[in-house]
Amino acid sequence: MALQCGIVGLPNVGKSTLFNALSNNRAEAANFPFCTIEPNVGIINVPDPRLKILADIVKPERVVPTTITFVDIAGLVKGASKGEGLGNQFLANIREVDAIVHVVRCFDDDNVVHVDGRVDPVADKEIIDTELQLRDLESVEKKLQRLEKAAKSGDPRIKKEIASVARCREALLEGKNIRTLDLDRDDREAIADLQLLTAKPVIYVANVDENSIHTGNRHVTALKEAVKDENAEVVVVCAAIEAQIAELESEEDRQAFLAEYGLTDSGLSKLIRASYHLLDLITYFTAGEKEVRAWTIKKGWKAPQAAGVIHSDFEKGFIKAEVIKLSDYQIFKSEQACREAGKMAIEGKEYTVEDGDIMHFRFNV
Repeated sequence: MALQCGIVGLPNVGKSTLFNALSNNRAEAANFPFCTIEPNVGIINVPDPRLKILADIVKPERVVPTTITFVDIAGLVKGASKGEGLGNQFLANIREVDAIVHVVRCFDDDNVVHVDGRVDPVADKEIIDTELQLRDLESVEKKLQRLEKAAKSGDPRIKKEIASVARCREALLEGKNIRTLDLDRDDREAIADLQLLTAKPVIYVANVDENSIHTGNRHVTALKEAVKDENAEVVVVCAAIEAQIAELESEEDRQAFLAEYGLTDSGLSKLIRASYHLLDLITYFTAGEKEVRAWTIKKGWKAPQAAGVIHSDFEKGFIKAEVIKLSDYQIFKSEQACREAGKMAIEGKEYTVEDGDIMHFRFNV
């Protein structure tokens, strides 16, 4: 399944620096290239050390990582909800993403002018929140009007839907994001067609100076406090460091550079892990002589759903799944050896796929 994250933020918070670092990133130059398909859209392959483990054992013709798409969503200014600046384009783009990556300035630097003349990450967050809430409010009110007309038929289901949508309207009027509400299944179904912007999960990227990369600072503390009720991820990144990493050619140079700052991995890696955690995603693998490949699915998916990510026919005609754990594959070195050692499980339609499973599907269409 394709994962798409939209990067948003006010001017001069480091959003463009971070996106450019991603777009130039050579963190895994040979195996994980970044491909720009439009000026503001890029697809980057997800680094996963388990792929290398499998590739070293199987020695396939090719290795295919799973991917994540980053969209640099430009045009947000105060009044975007009313079409100011590139507001309409911004809001249309953000509807299409699975998660929002909200870059917030958490560094002091007199040489980098803030659009409002101050460094206040909480206020910055609230500006974007307000614009998204206003647009959501417009969508919710239009649906309420339609439902109220339809309710004249006396259909009890419509009345229940009205209650769900009205609850969202009340929250938006109070300046709350929809993702902060405890919505049940009926509530979520009532608003699903609206693709509400403030219902989308969010990763806040606290862009800090080099001295704050390990410990954070008062701005990061304030941001974390402000978003504690949103079930959001907060990732501390120094976009300036990421930009320098992106300029390095070799993996050795990149690791040496990270070591100088006492870091074990890049901000990009942290951002990807946060995205997977926030969206409840896991990875399973297929392994053969032609290809070792990673596949992204939702945590909790059954084997037929996981098979459907490869091809819809795999799900429709699912018979069984042959499953090997990576730890067993590392010990026995081949699918055949795992089978002979009793380390290959034969699973049916009710099997819940686990992160890191190596799978082979049997199907008939």
